[in-house]
Amino acid sequence: MHAHTSGTKSFSQKLADDTGIAINRCYQCGKCSAGCPMSSEMDMPPSVVLRHLQTNDKALIQKAIQSYSIWLCLSCETCLCRCPMEIETAKVMDYLRDQALKTKQVNPKARKIVAFHKAFLSSVKSNGRLFEIGLILKYKIASGEFMKDMLLAPGMFLRGKLHIFPERIKHMGQLRKLVKKSANT
Repeated sequence: MHAHTSGTKSFSQKLADDTGIAINRCYQCGKCSAGCPMSSEMDMPPSVVLRHLQTNDKALIQKAIQSYSIWLCLSCETCLCRCPMEIETAKVMDYLRDQALKTKQVNPKARKIVAFHKAFLSSVKSNGRLFEIGLILKYKIASGEFMKDMLLAPGMFLRGKLHIFPERIKHMGQLRKLVKKSANT
């Protein structure tokens, strides 16, 4: 069963329109998967994720969107460096994470990764830069790991690594415009 019907765009075409990446150029050499530092932890290696998307089969696309692999991608771009077709697989993984969040299809094993992701973005949106204590508090609340690593905080504070109050960038209005623009794309 294919997602492509007359009058509607295939998933790979929508992905190309949204990201500029033509995944159909991938000829499945597997170099992305062979070089990926996280592929041994993934439920499907990057080349398989791309293959699922290339098929335009709804079930396989859902499997890719619901995979744990997309959350393990470090966006290190080793895959891009190794790819003979220069396919930006890390950007595809980011696109799939966005699709998983929008459609509420996040893999349950990725709960803590998503909690960290949301806490990080929230901190940057609020301050224009990372506020570590705010990030830690939001993550601890979302993940439910209240006491884990708490003994590290006093030492970090004494060494000046944690600040009680956030530092804000000067031009928050420009950042808000940028965030709003990226949310609309």
